[in-house]
Amino acid sequence: MSPPFPKEPLIGIVTVLYNSDDVLPDFFASLALQQGTRFRLYVIDNSANDSGCTLSRELSDRHGVDAQIHFNNANVGVAKGNNQGIEMALADGCSHVLLANNDTAFGPHTLQRLIAALADGQDRVVTPKIMYHDEPHKLWYGGGAFNAWTMRTPHYGMKQTDRGQFDHLAHVGYAPTCFMLLDARVFADVGRMDEQYFVYYDDTDFVWRMKNLGGRIRYLPDAVVLHKVSSSTGGDRSPFSIYYTNRNRLYLIRKHLRGLQKLVAISYFLVTRLPRLCFLPHALARKGWSGVADGFRMSVPKT
Repeated sequence: MSPPFPKEPLIGIVTVLYNSDDVLPDFFASLALQQGTRFRLYVIDNSANDSGCTLSRELSDRHGVDAQIHFNNANVGVAKGNNQGIEMALADGCSHVLLANNDTAFGPHTLQRLIAALADGQDRVVTPKIMYHDEPHKLWYGGGAFNAWTMRTPHYGMKQTDRGQFDHLAHVGYAPTCFMLLDARVFADVGRMDEQYFVYYDDTDFVWRMKNLGGRIRYLPDAVVLHKVSSSTGGDRSPFSIYYTNRNRLYLIRKHLRGLQKLVAISYFLVTRLPRLCFLPHALARKGWSGVADGFRMSVPKT
């Protein structure tokens, strides 16, 4: 069992911007409300211009949020942006790292509840219940699991009205990193995000590696986060999303599965995904086919 955490842990909150100006006011307002915790915000901006950096400085000054802001002057991807923020947090001696989408909003005791859930040292990762921002009574994530034969990660209760039906869960098999608090020591064991993903499935890859090392994810339904789903990528029907979700799903399968599991997962992917592409508008279908082709071409690291 790990030793207990210091009485006053410092949370390094890492958030990656990409054309995020519209969602930043709610995000900073939520941070300003937090009670009973110490945190430092690391803003990594992948946008084409630095308006997000400028706005982040204004909002951090207005709300008294301790923030470090880094402008990449290019879209280097969410995975690399998270890695940059993680490195900054570790260099500053943060005891915990919160990976947080900036299209989220949350109440004043959210961070306090998450950090308290890890205080006994039995777990090193905790995730909240996540609701749709525009429909806060509906679940987006009420826990989740891995299906190792298909490499799917279903969210429990997605789009269901929340009646507490998943509040009994203590640990879950999968959680997205759109709002995940980790003991900083996790990164020494698991490593960083795989930057080849660029965006999408980089968190799935990270959680898969963590679980293979015996890591557990505590699910805390008392901490609730509202999520403006896909606010920066144009939704799941955008050319960007269609390309990267198809490419990266194949890369994930090829990277981590072997033998019959790999064959089943690739077959499942092709049988379920390819017919969908045939019914998309031509331009979108081309992006999807391109993603599939590149998913097979990508170099898989040797293990």
